[in-house]
Amino acid sequence: MAKRRKHTTEQKVAILRRHLVDKVPVSALCEEYKIQPSVLYQWQRTLFENMGAAFESTGDEDAARQREKRELAAKVEALETRLTKKDGVIAEISAEYVALKKSLGEP
Repeated sequence: MAKRRKHTTEQKVAILRRHLVDKVPVSALCEEYKIQPSVLYQWQRTLFENMGAAFESTGDEDAARQREKRELAAKVEALETRLTKKDGVIAEISAEYVALKKSLGEP
């Protein structure tokens, strides 16, 4: 039984580029890389199915993401400040409570 070969993403892209851009025939590529034509066509189908992802990230979306990140960071900072303030109040009240218990002689 023949050993199964794994082609990296870069290799697949290079092979498909040779076929689509350089117009190298499928038969020549399959012979050169010792792959079945169905494998090459499967790679090509996968490429075309996922090609839309390359065009999804536009400048407007990137700017919106950056703005959203800044807003979230500001919100986190405000919440952390508020939490710190509450921790201080709780510590102060706890200290007063302990002092009151000691003054009343309770354990």
